[in-house]
Amino acid sequence: MQHDLLIRNGRVIDPETGFDDICDIAVRRDKIVAVGRDLGESAREIDATGLIVAPGFIDIHAHGQSVAADRMQAFDGVTTSLELEVGALPVAAWYAAHADVPRVLNYGTSAAWIFARRAAFGGFLLDGAAHPIDQLGKAADDNSWSVAAAGDAQTNALVGLTRQGLEEGGIGIGIPNGYAPGAGIKELTRICDLAAEFNCPTFTHIAFASNIDPQSSIESYVRLIGLAGATGAHMHICHMNSTSLMDIERVVELIVKAQQMGLPVTTEAYPYGAGSTVVGAGFFADPEFTRKSGTDYSTIELVKNHHRFTGRDDLLKASEDNPSDLVVWHFLDVEANDHHRRLLDASVTYPGGSIASDAMPWIEPDGSIYAGMEWPLPDQALSHPRSSGTFTRFLREYVRERETMPLIEAIAKCTLYPARVIEGRAPQIAQKARLRAGFDADIVIFDLERVTDRATFKNMNQPSEGVVHLLIAGQPVITDGVLDTSANPGRPIRAAIT
Repeated sequence: MQHDLLIRNGRVIDPETGFDDICDIAVRRDKIVAVGRDLGESAREIDATGLIVAPGFIDIHAHGQSVAADRMQAFDGVTTSLELEVGALPVAAWYAAHADVPRVLNYGTSAAWIFARRAAFGGFLLDGAAHPIDQLGKAADDNSWSVAAAGDAQTNALVGLTRQGLEEGGIGIGIPNGYAPGAGIKELTRICDLAAEFNCPTFTHIAFASNIDPQSSIESYVRLIGLAGATGAHMHICHMNSTSLMDIERVVELIVKAQQMGLPVTTEAYPYGAGSTVVGAGFFADPEFTRKSGTDYSTIELVKNHHRFTGRDDLLKASEDNPSDLVVWHFLDVEANDHHRRLLDASVTYPGGSIASDAMPWIEPDGSIYAGMEWPLPDQALSHPRSSGTFTRFLREYVRERETMPLIEAIAKCTLYPARVIEGRAPQIAQKARLRAGFDADIVIFDLERVTDRATFKNMNQPSEGVVHLLIAGQPVITDGVLDTSANPGRPIRAAIT
């Protein structure tokens, strides 16, 4: 039988088996059907001579979730882009809304604990079709949902709403605890019990980003590790680089010990010394922010106009004007400070840790989320550079230039390790992240000598270079470095609904 596609003469890498050889891959419809040589005839061929052929990258922490975001991440080698740290609620409504969008990449969501919490405290309308980042930054007259402990009735209500999200196919439970630090251990153990019951991960943003006790980042990590031990829930800790601040080395020691004891704790990082969130995030408004974080307000940049804040009052005014506006927080200076570079490296190179972008939405000059279909993106569309350059930056810096790890390990951090975090809950992912017969034809073909990020904090919307071909379900999205703007092969990734 004739194949639909032959990828010839590429360096084929399968991170699970360790296979690394020059050979061919045959694709029929949406599956890989053979890997080797002399595989027969094909309707179409790709000459991958001199190129790396790898499983498409799986991003388990991506807030973009739009056609524009998908296209930018495609040039970053991503084939699956998942909203798991925040999540959505109701989950069924989120999937229904995205079914009407010509998604380029595979997509999916977790059940949003934080929206369940806001609803349980009252005055918040659940809207699965709304963008989670808009929902996260939405202002409230009463901020008790963020800073107060839940009573028994509120806890029962928020657990019930989160359960509903899992029953509707949520991949796990998003727990951005840093945006609701008032949540108590009684509430969190109930949520973690729920995760253990459904055999799903939690995707956690630690409660406290601070270098000093009490309520330090170290306290937050110890609490999450304790929740894993007490409830059996898989605690996946998001963006270890940004929430650990100057305590990354100690955090690494704690996670190593937890994993050595067999506790279900995993982590991720992205290769930037700057984070991004909404200007209304409560930890910025803390009068002790500068002392706790070791940075001043000038390190926080308003994305829509690149304004650097002059102080707390300046930031509070911006938060009052539009709490959903995106900011970049330059918490590490990795270009000028060797110690900061070592801290970032400790999180990015952590053995078995995933690379995940924490990609933010693309926004308009007025701060609203860009929902257009233009390509290339319009000049005014802005976002953190990680929204387009995370994986290519990682490959360029950590593999090609600095040689911190073998290529096969780097590819595992972009594919196999994130897949293993979620495949017990989302069986579709077990068909990805591998290059063998019978697995999904989600494939990235890139030039290791050219692959690089191009987006900067001054010029944010530049797509990465070096991804020559990208296939999703066997369908070409990028061919010879050119995007097919009509391509929309993205499929929903979700847990089985019983």
